[in-house]
Amino acid sequence: MKLATLKEGGRDGTLIVVSRDLVYGVAATDIAPTLQAALDDWQHTAPRLHTLYDALCLHASKAVANAFELDFHALAAPLPRAYEFVDGSAYLPHVERVRRARGATVPESFYTDPLMYQATSAGFLGPRDPVSVPSEDYGIDLEAEVVVVTDDVPMAATPEQAAQHIQLLGLVNDVSLRNLIPGELAKGFGFLQSKPRSALSPVFATPDELRDAWQDSKVHLPMRTWINGQWFGEAEAGEDMQFNFAQLVAHAARTRPLAAGTIIGSGTIANQDTSRGASCLAEQRTVEKLRDGEAMTPFLKYGNTVKIDMHDIDGHSIFGAIEQTIQPLGQP
Repeated sequence: MKLATLKEGGRDGTLIVVSRDLVYGVAATDIAPTLQAALDDWQHTAPRLHTLYDALCLHASKAVANAFELDFHALAAPLPRAYEFVDGSAYLPHVERVRRARGATVPESFYTDPLMYQATSAGFLGPRDPVSVPSEDYGIDLEAEVVVVTDDVPMAATPEQAAQHIQLLGLVNDVSLRNLIPGELAKGFGFLQSKPRSALSPVFATPDELRDAWQDSKVHLPMRTWINGQWFGEAEAGEDMQFNFAQLVAHAARTRPLAAGTIIGSGTIANQDTSRGASCLAEQRTVEKLRDGEAMTPFLKYGNTVKIDMHDIDGHSIFGAIEQTIQPLGQP
């Protein structure tokens, strides 16, 4: 099942069901007005949403009343705002390279205890919304990640229990302002100004939509990224992931329950094999510094474009692509 949100009906938009091929949509407001409302009562809303989805996929637009052709520009983020967004850093090749580039080693605890921080959840950009940044000097970067969305997760859930609470998957462009990060981390209190709003994929999908690519609470597919229309990377999301999503959810829930609609990020996807490209500019710059002694790839500038997508084993987009332009603050 695939779900999305139209930019209408208030701050949290209007819930729609989307066909598997991402061509058609139909309002699901008779079942739940918003995706958050659906997740709040997932046990009862999910079967009804599945029924509507099956009808839409089976008969396309012909047999489902009020079905319409999907326009990605009309979509908000599937969850325009969420109660919680916690982002991990589950791909340790990225962590290892970044630390090696500055002459530091990776603490042993990083291999047994996930890295995670509290991210911005009060608002997410839609899949075609521009990224507005006050200054290019901030070091604008993309980060292509997979996210999962949970229903209500009890405190101290084990990874095995947490796996049962993963209800939806999607993509995120976790926008980062790299030149602001060192000063913030030096304070010893985490990210704030260096982590603005992120963008979510056009649709979220239930794990069964990935078929065999969803195994062991990991997505075994390449994350494809382009910058200014040029190929940038296709790191394998199922490889080199030190902690799977069940472990990440359990880590987040260790001392507190997670509310339905909580989003958990994988962190920047990175492989030991750097020939597959990168999922963020910081990664590419680190590879260049280690290889050539100097980072050559610049951070994003105004007018640059970013595209993030993931295809199934048949070559079809699963979640739809995030396609964004970087622009100055205040530009319409």
